[in-house]
Amino acid sequence: MTRLKSELWVRAYMRRLETEGIPSVIVRRGNTEAGAIYILINRLDRTVQMFGPAPAGLDDAGEERRFVPHFDGKPVPEMDASEKLMREAEFDSDIWVVEAEDRAGRHFLDDWLADEDGF
Repeated sequence: MTRLKSELWVRAYMRRLETEGIPSVIVRRGNTEAGAIYILINRLDRTVQMFGPAPAGLDDAGEERRFVPHFDGKPVPEMDASEKLMREAEFDSDIWVVEAEDRAGRHFLDDWLADEDGF
């Protein structure tokens, strides 16, 4: 089994959000094949929750995307997330950033979150 290309995964994720009535946009377009994907959930109160790729070794041997929450999974000021993403982009210019708006903080990433054991 091969990993779904980044662009296809992003489009499918955005479609999932759309079915729930949650608007989303691609803030930064990365490598279509294998760019790392970051998800921002804008809570519309000037805070966001941020999710990024699970560290190497915690991603089902590269076959399935896994995400981990950043900032201990807590909402943080938008600027904090922006600064972190700028640092990530300096390290890896091929990242994707998807931003969704939901006051309740729903992200629909449960099936892709790495658990405490990494899988």
